[in-house]
Amino acid sequence: MDIAVRPARLALVGNPNSGKTALFNALTGAHQKVANYAGVTVERKEGLVRSASGRTLSVLDLPGTYSLRARSPDEAVTRDAVLGRLAGESPPDVVVCVADATNLRLVLRLVLELKAVGRPMVLALNMYDIAQRQGLRIDLDRLRGALGVPIVTTVATRKRGIADLLAEVETVALAGTVLPQGEGAWHEPDANEIRAAHRDAERIMRTCVRPPERPDTLTGKIDTLLLHPVAGLLILLGLLFVMFQAVFAWAAPAMDGIDAGFALFGGVVAGFMPDGLLESLIVDGMIAGVGSVIIFLPQIVILFAFIILLEDFGYMARAAFLMDRIMGGAGLHGRAFIPLLSSFACAIPGIMAARTIDSRQDRLTTIMVAPLMTCSARIPVYTLIIAAFIPNETVWGFASLQGLVMFGLYAAGIVSALTVSFVIRRVFWRGQVEPFMMELPAYKLPDAKSVLINLWLRAKIFLMRAGKIILPLMILVWLASTFPYPPAGATGQPIEYSLAGMIGRALEPIFAPIGFNWQMVIALVPGMAAREVAVAALGTVYAVSDAETAMSGLAAVLSAQWSLATGLAFLAWYVFAPQCVPTLAVVKRETNSWKWMTIMIVYMFGLAYLGAFVTYRVALALGGGNVGG
Repeated sequence: MDIAVRPARLALVGNPNSGKTALFNALTGAHQKVANYAGVTVERKEGLVRSASGRTLSVLDLPGTYSLRARSPDEAVTRDAVLGRLAGESPPDVVVCVADATNLRLVLRLVLELKAVGRPMVLALNMYDIAQRQGLRIDLDRLRGALGVPIVTTVATRKRGIADLLAEVETVALAGTVLPQGEGAWHEPDANEIRAAHRDAERIMRTCVRPPERPDTLTGKIDTLLLHPVAGLLILLGLLFVMFQAVFAWAAPAMDGIDAGFALFGGVVAGFMPDGLLESLIVDGMIAGVGSVIIFLPQIVILFAFIILLEDFGYMARAAFLMDRIMGGAGLHGRAFIPLLSSFACAIPGIMAARTIDSRQDRLTTIMVAPLMTCSARIPVYTLIIAAFIPNETVWGFASLQGLVMFGLYAAGIVSALTVSFVIRRVFWRGQVEPFMMELPAYKLPDAKSVLINLWLRAKIFLMRAGKIILPLMILVWLASTFPYPPAGATGQPIEYSLAGMIGRALEPIFAPIGFNWQMVIALVPGMAAREVAVAALGTVYAVSDAETAMSGLAAVLSAQWSLATGLAFLAWYVFAPQCVPTLAVVKRETNSWKWMTIMIVYMFGLAYLGAFVTYRVALALGGGNVGG
């Protein structure tokens, strides 16, 4: 089909931190979808935009790269997408190379590599307002002549230059191109060719770009503080402390509102329906189960908001630089910091983000410890148990005691990840960790619209997870907790005679040494699908056995029926246990090996049992064994 008839397909390529995602959001807005490329777990983001002429353009946001000489799975996907080698993917009609206008040194080499591919290309000098503010003098006409490609200046966060970029893309797409060496003639540049391209880029840089008349001294002053080996670490710890306090404290009003809404909804539904199986399924199984998970959406949104804002501001790279020495001592590459920090939201994107680490050993080490970071799916479990057993008090005049416990659980995950990494590097392989090199982006104010779009996408993923995974599981838990009915003359709770009760009783001896009762065992089984399902399962189990439908009452039920030692052991279990089958599946795909997934299952369950055992026994010795006290 002719390019004038079908939608033009353009691919955004650029270095990390070049503002590529901001440009993608400015082009497509909310009209974007996220999936994975066929056969790989690399995230695929595509959206649609309509040009001034009325033509629909398809925009593909490719992973950041410094060179087409790919050294990581992310970079390999970008290379193959540009070359049209991806299965089921048509090659782009136009490649838009997105460059940080304040830092052209590395991207010019990438432009030369892309030009050698022979596809129509446009260079977008993004963040051009910052370059002008710094007094950076870029001779655009000379740069166009030196590179031989059209150039458009943009400010993605303010949507400046977007119309010009789309017009240039249309012009280039319609004009087409003649591949200099013929389709398929491209070859991966060797070290000599890379050095030659780098020399050409340096020459073009000297010719076309003059140093700033007004250097950005503010960035230097901020970095002096934020990158200080002592003050910088204290600031980083302070930011993490505020983030974890916010996850617990700031979300409380919204959580209370959602809690009250679901309790009211359950009560209204129960009032309209006659007593019976259908009423129990809808109220106790579906509303109570799903509601007990959705109530934690505000906390997850707050956590993602912190991560997105820190990334957009330009602080993440600085945090990785600060943590390099600490992480290197534990056997982790400094670049692992961003995947591990991403794992606070979810281990799956954290594991996939490890693809940016070149060394296979460093990448495997990062993958193996990423699930130990406290992901957002643990938040419902932590919040429930903390609310049940930790008083809602203020300490030191400003800090929430419950928030401090939450911070301690996050710290336990971090320490355990560093410890396991230290062991892995000395058991499976030895040697020095590769040196850490990362481009520090300029500081910039996050774009509110871009942040909101990213937050909405993450919230939508969580809600879809609640609909696709949690709801069906809650129906299964309800069925297992309801059938078979208790025999005539039975004196115990009905759930004790159900299939779920039988399973719980059968497995209880295994978990009794760590203080778990049979109801907790029931919650662990469906909780393997997703950690937060354990909360919904507990809500369903205790709703059936105690006729309790309000989510706010679950914490009170647990505090009355569990001892403090049991509650703390349950927390310790969830610090370590691999209660997430999708995460294990991603580990299998990323490592292309059953071996590493099996090792992860064994060591994490082993740590979980050991941690829960020690916690339970110590708590018992300190007098925490009284039920309801």
